[in-house]
Amino acid sequence: MIVASSPLRISLAGGSTDLDDFVQENGHGSVISFASNLRTYISLHADVLGINRLKNNYVINYSEREEEPNLKDIKNDVARVVLEYFSCGPVCCSFTSDVFSSGSGLASSSSYLVSFIKAVSVHQNIRLSDFEVCKLALELEKQFNPLTGQQDPYGCGIGSLKKFTFYSDAGPTVNYLSQDLFNKLDMYLLFTDIRRSSTAVLKEVKKKGITDRLPLLTIVNDTEQSIIKADKLSFYECIKEGWDIKKRTSPMVVANPDLVELDLLLATDPSVKAHRLCGAGNGGFFLLFAEKGDKLGKNITSLKKPLIKVKISEDGVRGVGL
Repeated sequence: MIVASSPLRISLAGGSTDLDDFVQENGHGSVISFASNLRTYISLHADVLGINRLKNNYVINYSEREEEPNLKDIKNDVARVVLEYFSCGPVCCSFTSDVFSSGSGLASSSSYLVSFIKAVSVHQNIRLSDFEVCKLALELEKQFNPLTGQQDPYGCGIGSLKKFTFYSDAGPTVNYLSQDLFNKLDMYLLFTDIRRSSTAVLKEVKKKGITDRLPLLTIVNDTEQSIIKADKLSFYECIKEGWDIKKRTSPMVVANPDLVELDLLLATDPSVKAHRLCGAGNGGFFLLFAEKGDKLGKNITSLKKPLIKVKISEDGVRGVGL
């Protein structure tokens, strides 16, 4: 049995400057994100005398169960592209996650891909570095989701807090950042209970070109400096400004009326020092920042929506044989 795991990534600044259209036209994009303590998991094994060996079938367990003799007939995109790439024989595999994964804004598809690649590489005794796993995950995800951001697999598979810079003519670079600032504050994920397709949002963002996204690069640089200086007030302002700019890139980012109402509630609650929506927008999780040890306001805790305290994880992708 192989068990592999990868963090879900949380982006702080620069999201959508990592899209191919922006990187190609501007020459580079840049994102600050961290690997969270919330993860996806893949378990994988080939049975000794059962469905895999007798029936020669693949078994894929997620929100559905698939049992297929042919790789090309597997509906789960993640499982299909990875198993095809490695020419993997029949196996049983299961997908699980710490949080709601579909439409979360936490790059769950990329996290699952990174986990799955790690599991199969361990299964086949293939040595891949974490960067190689992430690079392959990006290539494979583009087969079924061409609008995948470059930050997604790298943000999931590489642990810690970091700034990525993506180039049109070279691989990404990573600059690891101090976490001292984050010892002074608490972070929460608030589930909006609104699910959306990131592809639909990103299509609208892409239609407008890159002009509205250019200011996000300035926010990335300002956010980096506030983290380096461990300046909370400056950091909160960067998060607020970045979120305001993000909303202007497309009306689709906050198209849902319930989302608009929740955004206003968070903006006017004094216990929330800054907030932003994770991922492309229009659903998923809000990321909230509060002073260390302070309680969130009753307007928030009484919403009866899942609220999770989240931390930065030093670990990236991991995989072991049991």
